[in-house]
Amino acid sequence: MHIQRVVVTGMGAVSPYGCGIENLWNGLLEGRSAITRLTELEGIAGLRPRIGGRVPDCDASAIPRKFRRTMSDLSIFASLAALEAVKQAGITQEQLTDRGTGLSVGSTTGSAKMMEHFFSHYINEHSIEGIRSTEFFKIMNHSCAANLAQFLDITGRVVSVSAACSTGCQNIGLAAEAIAYGKQDIMLCGGTDELHPLTIGTFDILEAASISGEKHPETASRPFDSKRDGIVCSEGAGIIVLENYDSARKRGAEILAEISGFASLCDSSNMASPSQKAIGRCMQEAISESCISVDKIDYINAHATGTLQGDASEAQAISTELDSKAPVSSLKGHLGHTMAASGAIETIATIQMMQEETIIPTANLRNPDPLCASINNTLQLERRKITYALKNNFALGGINTSLVLRRIND
Repeated sequence: MHIQRVVVTGMGAVSPYGCGIENLWNGLLEGRSAITRLTELEGIAGLRPRIGGRVPDCDASAIPRKFRRTMSDLSIFASLAALEAVKQAGITQEQLTDRGTGLSVGSTTGSAKMMEHFFSHYINEHSIEGIRSTEFFKIMNHSCAANLAQFLDITGRVVSVSAACSTGCQNIGLAAEAIAYGKQDIMLCGGTDELHPLTIGTFDILEAASISGEKHPETASRPFDSKRDGIVCSEGAGIIVLENYDSARKRGAEILAEISGFASLCDSSNMASPSQKAIGRCMQEAISESCISVDKIDYINAHATGTLQGDASEAQAISTELDSKAPVSSLKGHLGHTMAASGAIETIATIQMMQEETIIPTANLRNPDPLCASINNTLQLERRKITYALKNNFALGGINTSLVLRRIND
């Protein structure tokens, strides 16, 4: 099959910092925490965490009401991010509706909020009377992809990968492959998720949620730190426009980065705890696909969620399996873990770092755990030219994903 180069020409984000990449980048650059105390978590029996990252109110009026009727928050987040990405890429409506344009976007599940509403009514009333027909379109697993395709009038390939924390990264990688093999010319891709108490509760049950930060929520998410105690959940969406290099050049689009490598491998050794060797193999395969050596990687954006085992395994894989000395940081100290959106939002932030030649440090990393100290942890803003960046995302079930991004000036 004919292999084509795949480039990024547009990006859009909705995050706990607000709507738009400008808000995301400024929040990261200023080192502000997006984590706050959530009063709606009080009174839930057995739930220990009381913090998270909520998206501030966003103006959804740009989405006509006829489309919003079937959208939950996660679809609204994705739609607003997509509008920003399409605008930056300069994609016309005619190009959007062309069959050469496709979509690859996913979420962890459908809307948990709407599932609660749907099943609470059914269980308590033992009735389906009063349940609106539009509610199903908010809870089906491919809700975000279906709603976004309808809203943007996408007629090409529509894919909705759901792989928990690897969702955003996997959707970007698979979209890149669709373009590389000539199946699509343009792909909108990424991930989205909305925060619900059951999301936080799931990690609490798994003993993987942070239970610190009661008085100081901004300090609770501490990737790689010796005092880290788990994940802080949040929400948002990230959408990226990918297209083949030749068409981007032909239409004069600004090229923000190139997807030069992608790998997604399964660690079948454990459902919940990632292994050092499996993470190493995934990173090595992505770098190999880029046809570069490890020493060409200028920066690694880690998955690092703040869990004891996960952070240690990733750090040891970087230092031992990969033998990389590149600067490493995680953005979850700032944003919390945006779940299915994390791979896309953090890829966008990584591309911004490449553009601005600035590495965002890991927030709240004061004393690196000895198990995480063998990597080149970034502790403060660092000015650095980044030609190649490695982006990691790992999910429950052993779904490991890595992307290699290249900045190009030609």
